[in-house]
Amino acid sequence: MLAIIADSASLPRRELAAALAFAANHAIPLKVLQTAELDDPEYIRNDASRCFHCKDELFTRMEQARRELGFAALAYGMNADDQSPDVANFRPGQQAAAQHHAAAPLAAAELTKAEVRALARRAGLTLADKPASACLSSRIAYGTHVTTKKLAQIEQAEDALHDLGFLQVRVRHHGDLARIEIAREDLATALSLEALDAITAALRPLGFLYIALDTQGYRSGSMNEVLVSIETAK
Repeated sequence: MLAIIADSASLPRRELAAALAFAANHAIPLKVLQTAELDDPEYIRNDASRCFHCKDELFTRMEQARRELGFAALAYGMNADDQSPDVANFRPGQQAAAQHHAAAPLAAAELTKAEVRALARRAGLTLADKPASACLSSRIAYGTHVTTKKLAQIEQAEDALHDLGFLQVRVRHHGDLARIEIAREDLATALSLEALDAITAALRPLGFLYIALDTQGYRSGSMNEVLVSIETAK
């Protein structure tokens, strides 16, 4: 087997470094593929199908590598929870995976995220309790173009929040406004005047005019909430 990680401007450097270290610590063979989704106008446009174009690029590159290296199949990490019909769990990348005939062994075994984490703990893997992560482009509001500048702003902002001690964060990019999601258990800490001043001092130099703290806290797929409004209007 060979593990693959796709690298581009949408992948935080911390995540790449963590993946490389994890593979090295467990003697997992790993190849880094450079992907070019940011060269695709359909991806840059950032409509609701953005994730499809990203995964189509990923699986196209993976298929090329599979043939060149002589492997029999592609597999990816979709699990049972990822198959939820909830619009907040909207995942057009699954369509791209199906078109490229990528197997999903975790989903086939009907394993949930919690069960995958439990198995990882049993195996002594250090990432068993690692906070969920997603590509940086998922932080940009639908309908506004994805640019390397915005991705860098988001990455630097989230790095700054991590450095302030917040482990589970998202910085949602709404133009001049940064909407910060922090795990609910950390909201009380974030709402102190000292923490708010530190957050402002860290993020304003990155080019955000307004910095807002989302009172609902961190939740996966919050950018997809706008899709609910669109479907309701229809």
